[in-house]
Amino acid sequence: MNNLSADIGYHSLLKYGEQLCGDHVEVVGLNEDTTTIVLADGLGSGVKASILSTLTSRIISTMIAEGLPIEDCVSTIAATLPVCSERQVAYSTFTILRLIDNREVEVIEYDNPAVILLRDGKNYEFPRTTLNIGGKTIRKSRFALRENDIFVALSDGCLYAGVGMELNFGWERKDIIEFLETLYDVGFTAKTLTTILLDECYKLYGGQPGDDTTACVVRIRKRAAMNLLFGPPSNRDDCDKMLSLFFSKEGKHIVCGGTTSEIAARYLGTEVIPNLDKSSRPSTISIPRSRRLRRSKAWIL
Repeated sequence: MNNLSADIGYHSLLKYGEQLCGDHVEVVGLNEDTTTIVLADGLGSGVKASILSTLTSRIISTMIAEGLPIEDCVSTIAATLPVCSERQVAYSTFTILRLIDNREVEVIEYDNPAVILLRDGKNYEFPRTTLNIGGKTIRKSRFALRENDIFVALSDGCLYAGVGMELNFGWERKDIIEFLETLYDVGFTAKTLTTILLDECYKLYGGQPGDDTTACVVRIRKRAAMNLLFGPPSNRDDCDKMLSLFFSKEGKHIVCGGTTSEIAARYLGTEVIPNLDKSSRPSTISIPRSRRLRRSKAWIL
């Protein structure tokens, strides 16, 4: 285990008029430090595309996570995907990001827009090796991770944003890179970066996306300590002992449950203050700082 951790966020915009997304993102964690992320884009849109992308992402993520070679993954996909009755092909593009022990990353790409890597605030074009597997051209890379690396995987809906409207040729890759570079130093989470990127795509589409549009952001950051407490002790006489041990730990502190939060508040010599302002989140309550809690913040859920 090293001191790096992966912050992963992804989101999709549905093609205007569709009920299902033809893109799918699957995240499989083999262990605490090894994660496989697959973004698949099914042929077309709607139900058929959704089936193709879901099968592709789940099959590939499971096989890659178990250490099987990409050759086996591609052949399995070709033999498994249902054939489209109109086009007579079984087709789904995909992008694979495999984080290995949070030390290295393996990037495998098939027909999706090339993965963007921001390193030290600028676009970094990492070397790629081209493979031919079953008549399909696959790009593959493997290199060491660095703190604050930001990977951005996209479906082609991002590049088509604004075609014939705001932009003649869509939101080109170089323009997306320039847009992301301006956000690098702000320190946004992966989920926030994904949301900002897709909000811009939505605006360029004029509120009516012409294709399923998906972005997945992986931000490499330092591992942060977090302490979680839920449930009071079986013996109420042990409350002070339990809380003394809990709040002595370095890092952030989260207390779950009404009874436990009341016990924590009494230990800290303060009161629980309800916080119901943010309706988009579950109801939370916060504990003000006190003299007993100096080294970290505490959240009560």
